[in-house]
Parts: sequence; structure tokens; C-alpha cells
Amino acid sequence: MYYIYILFSEKDKRTYVGYTANLEARLRLHHSGQVNATRHRRPLRFLFSEEFETMREAKQRELWWKNSSGRNKLKEFFRK
Repeated sequence: MYYIYILFSEKDKRTYVGYTANLEARLRLHHSGQVNATRHRRPLRFLFSEEFETMREAKQRELWWKNSSGRNKLKEFFRK
């Protein structure tokens, strides 16, 4: 299984979208500062994840969250 996940930076109030085959291990890396993209953006809050059977599906969904449609959906998430 593959997962996309979205993190929220409490420091800069921005989101980070990624994908992985091992969600728990990847989140530990983010929270411990071992991921360059988020090291200086901690603390991070886990928002949610989605599960996919193939890496291709996960990558496609990650790209959707990173484009304007996905970003608009995230804005709705924060309005709630």
C-alpha cells in the first residue's frame, strides 16, 4: 500500500504534501527533523492521509493536492 499525507506547519502556516509506502516511519522522520523539506518548518501537525494500492495512484493524488484544485480543497478544510 502507498499513502499520501498532508502536514501543516505551525511555524509558517503552510502545508506539506508527500507520499510514502510506510506512513508511520515517514512521519517519524518529519517530526524528528530528518526531512530537509520540513526540518525548518517544525512543529508539524498531521492533517490526514489517503491510502492507495499503487505508487502511481499515490503520486497522481499527491500532484492533485499540490495543484489549484487540491489547494482550494485544503482551504475548505481550514475553514471548518
